[in-house]
Amino acid sequence: VQSVESGGGLVQAVASLRFSCPAPGRSFNSYTMGWFRQAPGKECDFVAAINRSGRSTYYADSVKDRFTISRDNAKNTVYLQMNSLKPEDTGVYYCAANPRYDVESYYAARTYNYWGQGTQVTVSS
Repeated sequence: VQSVESGGGLVQAVASLRFSCPAPGRSFNSYTMGWFRQAPGKECDFVAAINRSGRSTYYADSVKDRFTISRDNAKNTVYLQMNSLKPEDTGVYYCAANPRYDVESYYAARTYNYWGQGTQVTVSS
């Protein structure tokens, strides 16, 4: 699975962004897909994850009710819709693929074994 994010940039706090992460390859629907972000000088933090079927989603408390993760297995693509953006949402956003089935692993960056190149999002106040 290879991933390339698109849709980042400089945005104002009230704006919305929608990322798409196309993942070329025949094995896309065998992975849980996740989004992580890394702020300057900080670790890579979990943002959201979606299971293989797309029926279950998981969010960090900081983005719950503002961000929505979705996927289209027919298009090998995972999306992240971000609304009501805040300056603290600033960072490089990565999509990643997790081959494991345990929910606990979805929150840990170290359990994802394929990563996109990342896209910078800067939210101004």
